[in-house]
Amino acid sequence: MRRMQLITALTLLILAASSVAQAREFGHIEAILDRLDEQSRFQDSDFSAVLTMIVEDPDKGIEKMVVRQFRRDDGERFLLLIQEPTTQKGQGYLLEGDNLWFYDPSSRKFAHTSLKENFQDSDARNADFGQSSYASSYEVEGYEEGFLGNFQVYIIDLKAVDDTVPFPYVKMWVTKESDLVLKIEEYSLTRRLMRTSLFPKYTKVDTAVIPVQMIFIDELVEGKKTQIALSEVSLGEIPDHVFTKAYIERVNR
Repeated sequence: MRRMQLITALTLLILAASSVAQAREFGHIEAILDRLDEQSRFQDSDFSAVLTMIVEDPDKGIEKMVVRQFRRDDGERFLLLIQEPTTQKGQGYLLEGDNLWFYDPSSRKFAHTSLKENFQDSDARNADFGQSSYASSYEVEGYEEGFLGNFQVYIIDLKAVDDTVPFPYVKMWVTKESDLVLKIEEYSLTRRLMRTSLFPKYTKVDTAVIPVQMIFIDELVEGKKTQIALSEVSLGEIPDHVFTKAYIERVNR
């Protein structure tokens, strides 16, 4: 009996020591996730930009969309207004905290949608246009050091801790020198690769560092991808009424 108790106690001590060692090992990776979230947020200012999206689909061909983005991270709000093509002009997406609404000017109605959904049949997700939440929405499963091209990187494996994010498993390549995400692979619950995202170009806007060129590749449909380029980036103050349903309806009159 005493022997069994001793073995049990030793097992618990080993597990506890292993847990502490793992926490120490992943501590600096978790700090990187904190910095990624922090440097991509606009806590003291608003943000606006024009997004030019090129959607390549092997069945539909190549389509271009132009979207005006307004974003306010304080309060978790954003507004996306489609300007091109003319067949979709005036359609909009309004995020108010946990609620995301899609507005169709042809029916003049709002419909509740999700951050997990694809944006206008592109390879971008609605969640891609808001602030990142890697530190709070994922836990570190493991990591290794390596190279992506000429860049020294951490290759980090993440597992979602809630169901608010589009993908439950993520692998990301983060530069060791400057904490920039260069590549992300996103996986389903069965660990099937669903999407690869590339971020080849960044710019610093005040204290934030954001990608101004993004490429989202659909790993389920060969040849399907979406490229997004940002222009007219501004940190100018945005009136409160812009982040309302009434504003979307008004600009469509």
